Amino acid sequence: SIARQLISNLGKDFIRLLKFGDSLYRCKQLKRAALGRICTVMKKQGPALAYLEQVRQHLARLPSVDPNTRTIILCGYPNVGKSSFMNKVTRANVEVEPYAFTTKSLFVGHTDHKYLQWQVLDTPGILDHPLEDRNTIEMQSITALAHLRAAIVYILDISETCGFPLKQQVDLFNSIKPLFAGKPLVVAMNKTDLVSPQALSVENQAIISSLETSGATLIPMSNTNEKGVSAVKQTACDQLLAQRVESKLRGKKAEMIVSRIHIALPKPRDDKPRPSFIPESVRQKRTSEMDATMEEIRRLERDLEAEGGGPGVYSTDLRKHWDLKDDTWKYDSIPEIVDGRNIADFIDPDIMQRLEELEREEDALEAAYEASKAAEDVESDLDDEEKEILAAIKQKKTEAVIESHMRRSTKPKLPRGKREVDASVTRPKLEARGVHVPEDMQRGRKRG
Repeated sequence: SIARQLISNLGKDFIRLLKFGDSLYRCKQLKRAALGRICTVMKKQGPALAYLEQVRQHLARLPSVDPNTRTIILCGYPNVGKSSFMNKVTRANVEVEPYAFTTKSLFVGHTDHKYLQWQVLDTPGILDHPLEDRNTIEMQSITALAHLRAAIVYILDISETCGFPLKQQVDLFNSIKPLFAGKPLVVAMNKTDLVSPQALSVENQAIISSLETSGATLIPMSNTNEKGVSAVKQTACDQLLAQRVESKLRGKKAEMIVSRIHIALPKPRDDKPRPSFIPESVRQKRTSEMDATMEEIRRLERDLEAEGGGPGVYSTDLRKHWDLKDDTWKYDSIPEIVDGRNIADFIDPDIMQRLEELEREEDALEAAYEASKAAEDVESDLDDEEKEILAAIKQKKTEAVIESHMRRSTKPKLPRGKREVDASVTRPKLEARGVHVPEDMQRGRKRG
């Protein structure tokens, strides 16, 4: 704001000075001086503008997260199956690798539930250590958990194949539990295809059961066979949706709308049933219209294939599209011999006449070509000197075209410099390979 004020004051001062300019040259000099002073002010703001540019580039690399829409956040230790779960329930394609910290930034995916769009956030893995010891990658997850109003899905690896014991994963849950306050919480016990919850040790079962006291909903699942994946998604979405509806009903806006709505509930005057009455003529008309509609529907080849046994069993009938004088001829067997002759011998009776027409046309084309060729061979009116000049012009034009093409070409060009080849070195090599070099050829090369 200080630079903006300085530039505004400079503009006002030099506008006042322009009133005293006695010539166009003096006015241009004042304009140049004003621009120089303004550029000096902007140069002093260079470091601040460079920092803002770095911030802009960093923000451009961040994913577009809508803080007001329905959101599900996936969190937990590294390599417990967060990215695999996101790939299952959303249209995102997050990289999945068998090592820790594959996900190094926030990834946003979208899914549908109850005809509503939801965004799912895949966060980097978090380790169980103090907040001041966490790096930038882990702080992205902490920031998302702290500032977004969303449903939390904490993923546990009960098989401990991620490299972290179950007790350590529960300790991380307890350390970041303050970030879950006031948010729907679902604990997904992943990798049940390797170890089922009932097969865990008594100690691990007691550790998992301790999570129920925090208000979390425990659901077993497996990303490999997709058992429980839809249950985790549906539970998290339903809990968040119920919480959002409840928060809206507690607001003053809902009370103002409800106070203006009156719902009428009519009471029956007796127990006599009164079903709807449709006249018989209307029923018949609807039935006839439905039958006519069914007849108009064209049966596709796909429908016939499904009725005929499916692919590999059904064979497409090509003869039904044949255009013959009588449709009953379509499925007649085609004979190979008719009247003692091969069926292929029956040809067009006018074939000879058409062949003669083609030959006459070919002769006419050949005569026209010979005439045009003879016309080109007519002697020219140019003398020998003019012919040489014409040939030089054509050669020059050809070279100019080639040079123009070479100039416009973007392909790399290899330098082809002149290389001196000594016959005394080349001849022994050729003779060693069985190639005889005559003496006269060697002398000719030397003279050349």
